[in-house]
Amino acid sequence: MTEPIYAERRKRVAAQLGKDGIAVIPTAPERIRNRDSDYPYRHDSYFYYLTGFTEPNAWLVITGDGRSTLFCAPKDMEREIWDGYRLGPEAAPQALGVDAAHSIIELDAQLPKLLENREAVWFPFATHEGLESRIGGWLNQIRARVRYGALCPEQQRDLCAVLDEMRLVKDAHEQDIMRRAAQISARGHVRAMKLAARMLRGGKDVREFHLDAELLHEFRFGGSQYSAYSSIVAAGANACVLHYRSDTAPVRDGELVLIDAGCELDGYASDITRTFPANGKFSGPQRALYELVLASQQAAIAATRVGARFTDPHDATVKVLAQGMLDVGLLDSGKVGTVDDVIEKRAYFQFYMHRTGHWLGMDVHDCGSYVEPSQVGEVSERKDPLSGEIIKNRPSRILKPGMVLTIEPGLYVRPAEGVPEQFHHIGIRIEDDAIVTDAGCELITRGVPVEPDEIEALMRA
Repeated sequence: MTEPIYAERRKRVAAQLGKDGIAVIPTAPERIRNRDSDYPYRHDSYFYYLTGFTEPNAWLVITGDGRSTLFCAPKDMEREIWDGYRLGPEAAPQALGVDAAHSIIELDAQLPKLLENREAVWFPFATHEGLESRIGGWLNQIRARVRYGALCPEQQRDLCAVLDEMRLVKDAHEQDIMRRAAQISARGHVRAMKLAARMLRGGKDVREFHLDAELLHEFRFGGSQYSAYSSIVAAGANACVLHYRSDTAPVRDGELVLIDAGCELDGYASDITRTFPANGKFSGPQRALYELVLASQQAAIAATRVGARFTDPHDATVKVLAQGMLDVGLLDSGKVGTVDDVIEKRAYFQFYMHRTGHWLGMDVHDCGSYVEPSQVGEVSERKDPLSGEIIKNRPSRILKPGMVLTIEPGLYVRPAEGVPEQFHHIGIRIEDDAIVTDAGCELITRGVPVEPDEIEALMRA
């Protein structure tokens, strides 16, 4: 029997559909990589959240009375020899706790019957290509029967609105998985740090893909099913490219390496970034900027607590970074003014151009509104000082226990007029995963150090 948590989630969804509502949730399709080879299969997050079922070619139907029906691949011994074991509809009710199960072959015949005489049909909008058309086809079959008394659902509702709110606050089961994922990822980062210094000390040619290989080894060795996203392993100037992907570039003595990588464990992502000296020793300019980013992260961590707004950590980060940019000479106060001027004019954007965090969960950029639902109607406008665009502001989300977010400030220094040469091509980001708690927040990714002295000590070992 699967975890009872999935049945409880289905009941929570059913309670929000209305007595005559029905929800339809498909899992992700298999995708061809090339010719007859598929990409490694990964289930749809919404579907898995409600079933714990990882097989492809499956659909879930939930009705307002709390009944759940699964459609899945039928048992087929010949295909199972080639593709692997299938649960099958006969075993699904006991194994997954659903009320009924049918072969996926019956989907088109059964769905019009299930949808008939319902008031509203709920499904995840804009998440599955062709889903709206397929549901439309089933509804058309019902409309063809209206002369026989059939009623067709008059409303189509976005199920994401319901599921996003549910997924935003992680229960104890989810938090436990995310802690374990974070521990595995942290060990991968430690391996990569040590390898860089060890190979350089040995006079070997070190490439970004060598460090990427260490990450992947530890992720799989620790029991993770996948990387949560394409790992960023950026040596030297490559660290100034925010979504750079590990490639063949050399890892040079005297340069920094930025690694942004995390594993996925049992459907949940981790997301860690560390920046370290390839040879294990920070130079003066590298340490100065690193300590500035670390101080800004510490300010953001202090601002991450119950009752705070989601934007508070970012605001705390920007305040520290803006002052630091003036202090170290990245910005000239004679040209940009005071720290308040830097913030108001967004002069810091030249060196820090992303937000300080995002929701984390089943997806690395997890679902969930960043606007406080009770204040969505409170709108103000401001003119962006850089783009001139008029931006509508709404009150940011209020943090609650169980929300999980990343805290990831950075600095990225490209050569430009007035920028001190000693800082050119330095890219630094420090990212940790935080669970909001009644006591503040729990950093679950500190199995890999962040203090510069601790990083140097680790790489000397």
